[in-house]
Amino acid sequence: MTGYYFPPGGLPSQTTLMTARAVFTPAYAFIPRGCFSDIVTSVLPGWSRTRLWLIARPMSGFSETFSQYVMEVGPGGGSDAPDPDTGAEHWLFFTDGLATVTIAGVGYEMEAGSYAYIPPATAWTLLAEGGGPARFHWLRKRYEPAPGIRPPDHFVISERDVPVRFMPDTDNRWGTTRFAEPDDLAHDAHVNIVTFQPGGRIPFEETHVMEHGLYVLEGRAAYKLNQDWVEVEAGDFMWLRAFCPQACIAAGPGPFRYLLYKDVNRHAALRGTFGR
Repeated sequence: MTGYYFPPGGLPSQTTLMTARAVFTPAYAFIPRGCFSDIVTSVLPGWSRTRLWLIARPMSGFSETFSQYVMEVGPGGGSDAPDPDTGAEHWLFFTDGLATVTIAGVGYEMEAGSYAYIPPATAWTLLAEGGGPARFHWLRKRYEPAPGIRPPDHFVISERDVPVRFMPDTDNRWGTTRFAEPDDLAHDAHVNIVTFQPGGRIPFEETHVMEHGLYVLEGRAAYKLNQDWVEVEAGDFMWLRAFCPQACIAAGPGPFRYLLYKDVNRHAALRGTFGR
């Protein structure tokens, strides 16, 4: 682990060539790191000294279950009321700086590599306390209750304390840092970190119902999105709707790692009036 990429912001000079890599298709969106400029940042009600890049939001006919923010909170900034939607659950993954996240009255010191899960209807606050900005990814989803199953409890952990679980027969070239057990039905989504060593690959076209947000934390790879092979690097974001085929070959020279969202463990929602 050599670090986590975070957008530097700013604005390209008038002589900079366009990246020529950004694309939005019916199956996927690809936002290269060169698109993360100051002019596409936003601010949020209830947050102070804060800006963000909003890189995914529910869209009818595309990816419909989650939103994803890349957050930058200046020293002394934060929020006592981060989200008015009490039905939302939250995942926070920190890449730089220091902050205190208080969940249900308990304070936790957050630094690079810290991870927090916050269930719906749970009070929480965030205060940036270092000499520089606190930087983190914030993913949100409306929690889907299931009969007889309680929502998960909140938890805070560091990536360095969670072992990578390698896929069988991959010579430890492809693995996942799992922050929740895959068969824990209390969780209706997972936010994990996927790691490929140089030459590691997804050796088939994954085609499945789960939606994805993939923010590249480190390294380089060739990634297949639907019918297109795309070169990706640290700071790029891939947003995949359900059933978009995907594959991957890590390019090296170091590990290729990304933060991955996917929705799991629930029935497919049925629409219409038949059977009611």
